Amino acid sequence: MTYAFARNAALPLRAGAGLVLVLCAALGAPAICLAADSPATAVDIKKFAFPKEITVAPGTKIIWTNRDETPHTVTSTDKSFASKGLDTDDKFEHTFTSEGDFSYTCTLHPFMTGVVHVRKR
Repeated sequence: MTYAFARNAALPLRAGAGLVLVLCAALGAPAICLAADSPATAVDIKKFAFPKEITVAPGTKIIWTNRDETPHTVTSTDKSFASKGLDTDDKFEHTFTSEGDFSYTCTLHPFMTGVVHVRKR
C-alpha cells in the first residue's frame, strides 16, 4: 500500500512538469512562427561556382547548400559572415537585415565569388 501511495504521489509532480513544458512550448511558439515566416532563398553551390548575383529584400535568409563533392566555404569579403568548411550537402545560412551589396567568396577556391544585393522592393 505504501508503495502504491508513493507512486501515485509522484504523479502530480510529473504532470506539473509536463504542464510546464507544454506552457513553455506554447509561449515560445509565436517566436518560432515569426522566424518561420521570414523569407528564405535557397542557393546551390555546384560545379565550383556560386550564382554571380542574388538580389533579396532585407530580412531574407539565404541558405547555401554545397552540391559539389569538394568542400567549400561561404565567406563575406568584409568578414561579416563566414561558414565552416561545407562538405557535400552541408548547409550554411545567413539573414541579411540591412540594405547593401555583400560580396562573398570560397576561401578554399578564391575564384568562386558572388554578390548578394539587399534592396527594399
